Amino acid sequence: MKGAEGEPTVPTQTARIGIVTVSDRASAGVYEDLSGQAIIDTLNAYLSSPWEPVYRLIPDEQPLIEQTLIELADQEQCSLVVTTGGTGPARRDVTPEATEAVCDRMMPGFGELMRAESLKFVPTAILSRQTAGLRGNTLIVNLPGKPKSIRECLDAVFPAIPYCIDLMEGPYLECNDAVIKPFRPKK
Repeated sequence: MKGAEGEPTVPTQTARIGIVTVSDRASAGVYEDLSGQAIIDTLNAYLSSPWEPVYRLIPDEQPLIEQTLIELADQEQCSLVVTTGGTGPARRDVTPEATEAVCDRMMPGFGELMRAESLKFVPTAILSRQTAGLRGNTLIVNLPGKPKSIRECLDAVFPAIPYCIDLMEGPYLECNDAVIKPFRPKK
């Protein structure tokens, strides 16, 4: 079956995307979680195919972060899990360590590109420790905690995410090309 431009059409299934805000203060109700909402808003702008957010708000506790990532990948069957927060140099910033502990393989290019992109805006981007990795058929990506930085980093790395999920035999993510253009090699 061919689409309007001769590209193969792929049956669309609803993608489940985990969104994890890691913050002691937001999880304690000290302030509203703006970062998780920034991810949801960005993905709503990017994606034209159906998707369902699976949201979690948790404190900076490595065992809890690991448990949450495992649950979203293994039980909730999220093809993509995006975290925000806990990527800096503070003692309680342990999201990258939790991600590395639960992943089968790491994808260092994501963190490298996000830091390079953030350096265009702030010199402290070198303090960020974002990373990404694969757990089974799930891509886990760590983002910074500030909403503005979330969008900047996702703008940089998201073009590769739909193809990565294709390679892991996940749901076909269609994008709003006027907002973000995913890269998929021509067949």
